Amino acid sequence: MTRGPRRHIEKALGAMTRSADPLEVLDAARQLREAAEQIEWESARDARAAGVTWSRIGALYGTSKQAVQQRFGRLPGPRSTPARTDPPANG
Repeated sequence: MTRGPRRHIEKALGAMTRSADPLEVLDAARQLREAAEQIEWESARDARAAGVTWSRIGALYGTSKQAVQQRFGRLPGPRSTPARTDPPANG
């Protein structure tokens, strides 16, 4: 995982604790969500690349393999060519 999302989380958490302005806190919450989604996406991609099955990922989420396949799209498996490495724009 890249350090970028972690830095964004640290920055957003700092902004949330320093500000009493609701709009600034809302923006920090948005940044936290976006960074968490990036970490989640990268971790799912890395798990698939390491050979973790969709069934195991689904079990982690308490859902079916089909549901996590829909959530993460077509991530590369252990021997496949990467189809997509960025999260969906509206995801």
